[in-house]
Amino acid sequence: MSHKSRLGFCGGWLLYYANLTRARTQNDLNQWVRFFLVGVKETAEDAIDTFGRILALKSDIEATRIPKIGKRTALRLRLLTALYSRPVINAQQVALLLDVNHSTVSRLINVFVEQGILQEKTGFRRNRLFEFGTYLSLFDKRRG
Repeated sequence: MSHKSRLGFCGGWLLYYANLTRARTQNDLNQWVRFFLVGVKETAEDAIDTFGRILALKSDIEATRIPKIGKRTALRLRLLTALYSRPVINAQQVALLLDVNHSTVSRLINVFVEQGILQEKTGFRRNRLFEFGTYLSLFDKRRG
């Protein structure tokens, strides 16, 4: 049984409380431990699956969407690496992370937007926020 079907939103809480009540009222700790271990196993399987999808995304972006021409390739790869730990970012944060000036950041972000790696989320001309949406969607179980 998958993590979604066994421990999903509403049903998961019902199973949780049913097993907890059974452990308390019938002193059935074996069932509680089995229930708990199934949850641990399914969570680990989900994590492995998500990690595999992250690696596939990384390979795809590096192979097909990061233009590897010119002296900016290393800078582009540094930004991509930073996005995995900070998937929502603004231009000032990019400048600090990469230790580059604003015009370099602007060009770099534009390349990432053109390649579909980043999406601008505010709609503003200033103080814009950019999101690494494809990466974030890997963690959203409603989309996966």
